[in-house]
Amino acid sequence: MVSGKVIQFRRGRHTIHVRHFLIEVEGSKSIKDAQKYIGKEVSWKSPAGRIINGKIAAPHGTKGVLRAIFERGVDVLRAYSSAVPVIPPPIIMTS
Repeated sequence: MVSGKVIQFRRGRHTIHVRHFLIEVEGSKSIKDAQKYIGKEVSWKSPAGRIINGKIAAPHGTKGVLRAIFERGVDVLRAYSSAVPVIPPPIIMTS
């Protein structure tokens, strides 16, 4: 499990995407490093104790920042600079 930090939410000049967060992950310095994390799960714990899950969707830029899409209910102002664990997806054994 790798730790990440919420640095911003995805936004444009007139539009704010409240469920899309930009996450900076330790050890991810380039776009090649960021591609390894696509599809992995992330979770954010609110101050009330509610856990909100998300998934890494794509890299953002060339500096290793990731874009994660969360479920509804993320409090934008409280999520800034908070830590989020990046969890690898479970391995499904088939026989």
